[in-house]
Amino acid sequence: LLFLLLLLLLCAVGQVSPYGVHWKPTWPAYRLPVVLPQSTLNLGKPDFGAEAKLEVSSSCGPQCHKGTPLPTYEEAKQYLSYETLYANGSRTETQVGIYVLSSGGGQESSGKSRRKRQIYGYDSRFSIFGKDFLLNYPFSTSVKLSTGCTGTLVAEKHVLTAAHCIHDGKTYVKGTQKLRVGFLKPKFKDGGRGANDSSSAMPEKMKFQWIRVKRTHVPKGWIKGNANDIGMDYDYALLELKKPHKRKFMKIGVSPPAKQLPGGRIHFSGYDNDRPGNLVYRFCDVKDETYDLLYQQCDAQPGASGSGVYVRMWKRQQQKWERKIIGIFSGHQWVDMNGSPQDFNVAVRITPLKYAQICYWIKGNYLDCREG
Repeated sequence: LLFLLLLLLLCAVGQVSPYGVHWKPTWPAYRLPVVLPQSTLNLGKPDFGAEAKLEVSSSCGPQCHKGTPLPTYEEAKQYLSYETLYANGSRTETQVGIYVLSSGGGQESSGKSRRKRQIYGYDSRFSIFGKDFLLNYPFSTSVKLSTGCTGTLVAEKHVLTAAHCIHDGKTYVKGTQKLRVGFLKPKFKDGGRGANDSSSAMPEKMKFQWIRVKRTHVPKGWIKGNANDIGMDYDYALLELKKPHKRKFMKIGVSPPAKQLPGGRIHFSGYDNDRPGNLVYRFCDVKDETYDLLYQQCDAQPGASGSGVYVRMWKRQQQKWERKIIGIFSGHQWVDMNGSPQDFNVAVRITPLKYAQICYWIKGNYLDCREG
C-alpha cells in the first residue's frame, strides 16, 4: 500500500509521466513586454507595525473580477512600480516604464472578508516525510518565512512569496526588517543519532536552517490596493537573500490558460500551520480563472500562503519536460454565487507583465527576460 501511495505521489508531481507518447502539454511561447526602472526615490523608514496575516480574504469572485476593466497603460505603470526594503530599514520607490506592451496587460479586483474554510471535503494533502523527498526537487524548493508564510526558490539568491506575508498594504509586518528564510534540513548528520536501523521506520527529524534577507521588492499595486481595491492581483513579492542557498531552484513562467494546463491541474507545497514542521504537498483542478487569478479548491491552511504554484509541461526548444512556477498561492475567498456563498482558494497568476517585472528583479537585465 505504501509503495502504491508513493507511486501515485510521484505521478502527481510529474516524476512519472501520465501522458501518452502522442500528446504533450507544451509550454506556449509569449511575446513579452519589457518593464524597466525609470526613476528611484528615497522614502522614510517604515515602522514595521502591522500584524502578520497568513492569508488574504476577499469576496470579489470570478465574475466580479471579470467585470472590472483592465487598467490603462498609465495605470499598469503605476501598479508595476515597486517599493524596495533593505535590511538596514531604508526604503526606496521605483517608477517603471513598460515597452513593447503586448495585447492585454491588465489586472482586476476588490472585496470584503468572511469566515474562512480551506479544507474541501476529504483532506487530500500529503505531508512529505524523509530527506529522500524533502531534500529533492521539487519539494526542496519550498522554504519557510520567519513571518509564518511559505516561499519558493526561483534563483540562486531569490525567493518568491506573497506580498501580504511581509506587507499589509499600508506598512510592513513586524519582523520584516529582520526577515529570514528557513531551509528544511535533517536534524542529524549522516551516521549520527537518528540514522541507525532501529529508527529507520520513523520519519527523520528535520530542522530549519535560516538565511537573512538582504532586500525585498513589493509592487505598488499591492501597496495601493491592499486587496480591497485591485490589490489581490498584485499579492506577490520577491526576497533577495544575503547569500546563495546552493539548492536547485524552480524557474518562473507565464501562466498559460487553465485549459492548457496538464489535466487542468496545479500543484504546490507549503508549510500549513495546522501541521507544524511539515511540508505539505497538494494538487487539484482549476475551477475558474481571470486574467490575474486562478480559482481552485486545493486543500490549504494559513501558512501555505506564498507557495509557488507550478505545473510540468513540455519545453519544445530543449526537448524536455520542465516545471515552472506560474503563480503564487495567495489565500481564501468567499464568493457570492447567485446568492449562495461558495469559497475558493486563490492564486495570483504570473502574467507577461508580472513575469517581465519579477524576472528583471532577479536578473537585473531585461535581455535575460525575453522568454517566459
